[in-house]
Amino acid sequence: MTLELRGVSKVVDGQTHIYPTDLTLEKGTMNVLLGPTTSGKTSLMRLMAGLDAPADGQVIWNGTDVTGQRVQDRKVAMVYQQFINYPSMTVYDNIASPMKLMGVDRAEVDRRVRETAEMMKLTPMLDRKPLELSGGQQQRCALARALVKNAGLVLLDEPLANLDYKLREELRAEIPRIFEASGSIFVYATTEPEEALLLGGHCATLWEGRVTQFGPTPDVYRKPVDATTARVFSDPPMNFLQISKTGNRIMFGDGQSAEASGKLADLADGRYTAGFRPNHLEISQHAAEAMPFETTLSVTELTGSETFVHLDHHGERWVGLVHGVHELEIGASLTVWLEPRHVYIFAEDGSLVAPAAYALAA
Repeated sequence: MTLELRGVSKVVDGQTHIYPTDLTLEKGTMNVLLGPTTSGKTSLMRLMAGLDAPADGQVIWNGTDVTGQRVQDRKVAMVYQQFINYPSMTVYDNIASPMKLMGVDRAEVDRRVRETAEMMKLTPMLDRKPLELSGGQQQRCALARALVKNAGLVLLDEPLANLDYKLREELRAEIPRIFEASGSIFVYATTEPEEALLLGGHCATLWEGRVTQFGPTPDVYRKPVDATTARVFSDPPMNFLQISKTGNRIMFGDGQSAEASGKLADLADGRYTAGFRPNHLEISQHAAEAMPFETTLSVTELTGSETFVHLDHHGERWVGLVHGVHELEIGASLTVWLEPRHVYIFAEDGSLVAPAAYALAA
C-alpha cells in the first residue's frame, strides 16, 4: 500500500498554493507535515484525499492513477482540528455511520465499533451524545469514526490544535499507539516542531507551498538541508548570524573574530550564515570553548522552569531559551555564550555547508 505524488501542484486564481511536489508514503508509516500557517499543509492533504484536483501531476495509490477519482470512491479518512461529530447521534452511532453508508453487515458494524471504541477508550461513553463529552473525548470520537472505516489513508489536519495542553499531551501519546494498531498510512499536519518530534516517523517540512525536505523525523531535525528547513524545524525559529572566513579567522558582523577551528577550518574563504537553535544560547559560560556575544535584552518570557530571552545583536533579533527563572533588566547589556559545536553553517544561497557537530554525533 503506497501513496505517491508525482509532480503534483495546486493553483488557485493564478496563484500557486503547492509547487510541483514528489512524495512517496509507504504502508504503515506515520508522516508529519510540518510548517507554519499558510505553508500548504492543508492544501497538500486535500490533494492526497482527492478533495481537490491538482493543476498538474498525478496521485498514485497502490500503482493506480486515482488523480480524477472522487473522494467518495477512495479509502480515505480525514479528521480536522474542529470536532466534527453528529450532535443528535450517540457516540456509538457516530462511529458506526461511515460503515452504515457503505452497507456493512450489522454484526460487523457492531464488532468494529466496539473494537475501535475500546482502542480509543470510549467504551463507557457509547450511549452518550457528543455534547456530553469533554473536548478530548469528542476528538477521540471523530478519530474513531475515521479509523473504523479501515481507510488505507488517514489524514489528520492539526487535530489537537483546539484542545487544552493536558488533552493535547494525552492524545499525542495515544496517536502513535493507534497508528501502530491500524497499519494505515497516517499523515499528520502540525505547526509545532515539538509535536513532530514526539510523533516520530517521517517528516516533510513545508514553506510557502514547497516541500523543503522529507525523511526520518530525527534526521530532518538534526541535519536540515537548508536554512529554510532549519527555520521551520525550530520553535522559536533558529537564530542566524552573518559571518565570513578569511584564512584561519572567522569574522562576525560586530567586528568580533575567532580562530577557525574544527569543521570551520575546512571552509573555503567567503561569506556564510551561521545558524543556532535558541536552546543552545547560554547566559553564562559553561564550556571553555564557548564564544561570547554582546547583546541587548529586549523582552523576557517566563514559562515556569525556563526563560525565553529576546535579544538584539547589532540589529539581528535572537531568542534564547535558558533553564531556570531569571529576573533580568530589560534594555540592559547581556553577554550570551554559544558553543561552536552547536553551530550550523549555511552558504549564501541558504544550502547547508556544515551541520552542527552535535547533530553528527547524535
